[in-house]
Amino acid sequence: MAGVRIGVVLPPFGADAGREVAAAARHAERRGLDSVWTGDHLVAVRPKLDATMVLTAAAAATERIRVGFGVLVLALRPVAWAAKQVATLQHLSGGRVVLGVGVGGDVHGDIGWHAAGVPFAERGPRTDAALEVLPGLVRGEPTVLDDRKVTLEPGAPLPPVLVGGGRAALRRALRFGHGWYPAFTDEAVIADGARRLAERAAELDRPAPEVTAGVVAVLGDVPRERIEAEARSLAGYGMSEDEALRTLLTGGPAAAADRITALAAAGATEVVALCRGDDWFHQVELLAETRRLLTTA
Repeated sequence: MAGVRIGVVLPPFGADAGREVAAAARHAERRGLDSVWTGDHLVAVRPKLDATMVLTAAAAATERIRVGFGVLVLALRPVAWAAKQVATLQHLSGGRVVLGVGVGGDVHGDIGWHAAGVPFAERGPRTDAALEVLPGLVRGEPTVLDDRKVTLEPGAPLPPVLVGGGRAALRRALRFGHGWYPAFTDEAVIADGARRLAERAAELDRPAPEVTAGVVAVLGDVPRERIEAEARSLAGYGMSEDEALRTLLTGGPAAAADRITALAAAGATEVVALCRGDDWFHQVELLAETRRLLTTA
C-alpha cells in the first residue's frame, strides 16, 4: 500500500501561534507525513486563524511537506485576492500548495457570510464563477473580470484543485478540479463517488479526479466514551452517531492501517486526518507509524 499518502490537519493554535504552527508543521514533516492542512472560515464554530497565513507559516518552517487548504471557502473573498494569495503561497512554498476549495459547511451558519457581505444563498454559484477564472488569475494570464482584462503578476503554477464536499461536489470536481475531497464519510460513499467520477471522466475524455478522504482520527488507547463523544460531534454534518462511528479512524497503527487500506481500496489516494486525541503531537507519531506499516505492507 505504498501509493496512499497520509496528511494531517494542523491543530488549533493559541497565543503563541507563530511558533506553534512552525513546530507542528516541522513535527509532521520529520515524522514522514506527506501533507499538512488547515481549514478556513471567517466565523467558524471554533476560533480559527486565517488559512493562508497559517499555511505560509507552515511552509516557511518546512522544506518537503505539502501545505493544503482543507478547504478554502473561495466565495467569501474577491477571487482576485484569493488568486493573488494562492500564487504568492506557491512561490513562498516552492510549489507545495494543494488547493482544496469548498462552499462552507452549514454547521458554521451564515454569520461569516454576512460579515463578508456575501449572500449565503449565493455561495454555490459564486464558487462556480470564481473557479472559472481562478486558474488564469493564479497563472498570471490575462483574465476577464467584470468585462475588463486583469493580469496578476507574478503568476505561479496552478496547484492541484480539490473540490470539497459530498456527492453534490462531484459535478464541481469534474468541471473544475483535479480531485474530490469528501470529509467524514465511509468507504461506500467514497467508492460510489470514485466510480461516478471515473465513468463521467471517461465520457469527457479527461483523467479521473483523484480522491482525498478526510477523516476524524482518535488514535491510541482511547476510552470508548471519548470515541462516542467524537462521533456525536459529527452530527452537525448530517449523519447519525452510528454512521459517524463508522467514519472515525481509531485504534492503534495496525487498526488505522487496515482502515486506510479499505479507504484506498474504495478509491482514495490520500487520507487526511483531523486528530482529536488529547496530544496532537502523539497522534501524529501514531499516524507516522501507520504510514510506515502501509509502506512496508
